[in-house]
Amino acid sequence: MRWGRWLVSIFFLTCVTKSIYAAGTVTDTLVSGWEFSRVDEGVWRPATVPGTVHTDLLALQMIPDPFVGSNEKAVQWVDKKDWQYRKKWKLSAAELQYDVLELDFKGLDTYASVYVNGQLVLQSANMFVEQVVNIKRWLREGDNELRVLFESPVKHDMPQFLKDQVIYPAGNDASDIPLSIYARKAPYHYGWDWGPRLVTSGIWRPVLLKKWNKAVIRDVWWQQQQLSTASATLNAVTTIEAVAPGTYNLKLTTQLGSYSKVTTTKVTLKQGRNTVQAPVQVRQPQLWWPAGQGNPTCYVMTAELLDNTVSFDKDEQMVGLRTIEVVNQPDSLGESFYVKVNGRPVFMKGANYIPQDNFLPRVSASKYKQLFDDMRNSHFNMVRVWGGGIYEDDLFYSLADVNGILVWQDFMFACTLYPSDTAFLNNVKAEAADNIRRLRKHPSLALWCGNNEVAVAIKNWGWQSGYAYTDAQWASLQQGYDQLFKTVLPAVVKENDPGRFYFHSSPISNWGKKEDFTKGDNHYWGVWHGMEWFEAFNTHIPRFMSEYGFQSFPEMATIDSFATKADYDIYSNVMQSHQKSPAKGNTAIRTYMLHYYQAPKDFPSFVYLSQVLQAEGMKVAIEAHRRAMPYCMGTLYWQLNDCWPGPSWSGRDYYGRWKALQYYVKEAFNPLLISGVVENNQLKVWAVSDETRNHKAAVELVAMDLAGNPVWKQTLSGVDVPANTSKQIFTVDTAAILKGRNPAEVICYAQLRIDDKIVSRNIFYFAPAKDMQLEKPAFTTTVEHKLFVDPPSLYRDRVLLTIRADRFARNVYLQLNNATPGEQFDQNYFDLLPGESRTVWLRSTRDIEKIKAALTITSLVDTYKN
Repeated sequence: MRWGRWLVSIFFLTCVTKSIYAAGTVTDTLVSGWEFSRVDEGVWRPATVPGTVHTDLLALQMIPDPFVGSNEKAVQWVDKKDWQYRKKWKLSAAELQYDVLELDFKGLDTYASVYVNGQLVLQSANMFVEQVVNIKRWLREGDNELRVLFESPVKHDMPQFLKDQVIYPAGNDASDIPLSIYARKAPYHYGWDWGPRLVTSGIWRPVLLKKWNKAVIRDVWWQQQQLSTASATLNAVTTIEAVAPGTYNLKLTTQLGSYSKVTTTKVTLKQGRNTVQAPVQVRQPQLWWPAGQGNPTCYVMTAELLDNTVSFDKDEQMVGLRTIEVVNQPDSLGESFYVKVNGRPVFMKGANYIPQDNFLPRVSASKYKQLFDDMRNSHFNMVRVWGGGIYEDDLFYSLADVNGILVWQDFMFACTLYPSDTAFLNNVKAEAADNIRRLRKHPSLALWCGNNEVAVAIKNWGWQSGYAYTDAQWASLQQGYDQLFKTVLPAVVKENDPGRFYFHSSPISNWGKKEDFTKGDNHYWGVWHGMEWFEAFNTHIPRFMSEYGFQSFPEMATIDSFATKADYDIYSNVMQSHQKSPAKGNTAIRTYMLHYYQAPKDFPSFVYLSQVLQAEGMKVAIEAHRRAMPYCMGTLYWQLNDCWPGPSWSGRDYYGRWKALQYYVKEAFNPLLISGVVENNQLKVWAVSDETRNHKAAVELVAMDLAGNPVWKQTLSGVDVPANTSKQIFTVDTAAILKGRNPAEVICYAQLRIDDKIVSRNIFYFAPAKDMQLEKPAFTTTVEHKLFVDPPSLYRDRVLLTIRADRFARNVYLQLNNATPGEQFDQNYFDLLPGESRTVWLRSTRDIEKIKAALTITSLVDTYKN
């Protein structure tokens, strides 16, 4: 498949305002001419759809930007009001001749009533459920009006709170009265320890007006039945809605490159919903593989509905043929947790993902594409869609498919207990079924998880005593948990996506006891929440690490988007308002920083050093997890991205700027890695491979003093680096390396060389950075334009920088003054050996002289006070 063509198609469909899918079906995207008003005012103003009340008010300068300063507090009134949207448009007599004219709301946030020409046609109470309604009988020739009334989620849910007379343990909810548990709405909108409380309302996904005759294809599921090297068998399960009984042809087409196969089946439809099943065979199938394991090959599979030979509806999908198995079962070491793709165990490398904005319609197609470019460039093969956000946009999963990024999909429940009354459970059933049917078609979808951390919280977070629940209340809440996550959700998964792995809560084990690290997946927060030092990552290694992390500040350009120089203090009001983990937050960063580094001389130095601190600590964790393969078979750090600008655990900040962490992740996730750790006065060195072929390698280990004078050297040749394996290849006493020298004055690096090319290098230190008496290096740089070829055949004019230091330079940070988020180096925060040159690519449209004038270089010694 030509991926470029497919991605162009994706972006076309996200931007198109009117498209004809087939002769019998016409779809209008209702994007213009909208107005909104506060219900108790009745003043209509221009609006944007898709959008939110907050962004419409912001566009009209009726509220301050809640991302700036402490303005978040000034907009809390918005969610206490009811709001309404309307659109007027004309219909011709010819358009009214269609058999069906229906509204398709891809997303209504959240308590919505829809009126057409004054007639109530639809009510919705779930942000995550698509709503479709035939409105033909209420339409008329000429002028028509569509109005959507949104009730305040706070006003709507308060009566239920008063009726229940119990406070649910929703610690994330930043209001005095936690109401988030009642609304089937993105939980993070109510606040989290990395984001603000901005409870939105609005038409947050597109609105379509579909006009069709006779019948329409509602869904096609190319359900894989059997897969081998010789053949694949699929069952094309096609859901068709017909206006009246009739007989039609269903044409099924499978294409990949020059391969094409067409089968046509005659189908007799009754009025209403019909499910048609037809077998499809693929000879010698090409498999879909995650990144690093092979190509993410997808077939183009099309279902077309024909009246004789005339096509009147069509569905086209990318279908990947593969098997995915999550192995979670008792073994000799405890309880395994790993992913097998096409029968091959694969070590998972990735991160936890949260929504990219508090105002979701602002997340553009280009932002999604950049997100996946960054994941691919960081050697990801998995991303976890965390349960406090949203079921992501279709584009997210399509990009996961074409980039070979497996998706761990949580249902949208996190860190609290929930109601279990009939109305709530029925709402959840509809939500789960709708999203399972939407997402099951993606080859990237690996598993379903019921919730984030609720099961472990019931056992370990002290909720019963902390919230003073009676024994009867506590028993009822736990019974509700079992009903929702152990009965309702697994049943909906089994019905709509049979065979896919589901487990009720992540993590399976807590992080407090030694035995917890022997079973299932683990969220290890001993570092950060437990205030354990980074070295604990080397000993606290689970079977699969699905959460762990450490905070840092975003770079100064991002800070300047919400703060002024007067706010340059970690305890200023603005910095504290953007630190959503106030009980620990900035104080924890400073505590860890002073443990490992000298005190920074000023605020910009603190910001830089916070990123270095985070990156170095997470490097310890990632490499420990990879060295422990196959005992440990996955590492998903917290977190990939941000929903607003501020300090957090992210590797990419709100604007997509890479922190030091993301550059370190790119190196630590390298398919071929050389890694070492000092244990019991011994330096132990591993070669780790995620590749699918064996290698013979040479290993060079060199120790030198800070001036570059050699101290010790060892060369190994003919080292076996087996595929998909971690292997210890060398051990040496640190005394033999140091030879009596001060550990703070010696560094040691190891290089893994394959086919005479250095594929991985790592530098080891024998003392904390704060003890190293670094001298300020002198840098020389050259800057030139080069034509950089970025596969597949995307030619970009990029800039090549060559940096050289006359002495050892640690954590070299390259920065352009007034840089845009799109201006990015391919390497940064790296260590530079004495006399060594490093070549770095820069993506920028500036000319050479402007780049030279804007370039600044910072290293660790520049943060020292003296």
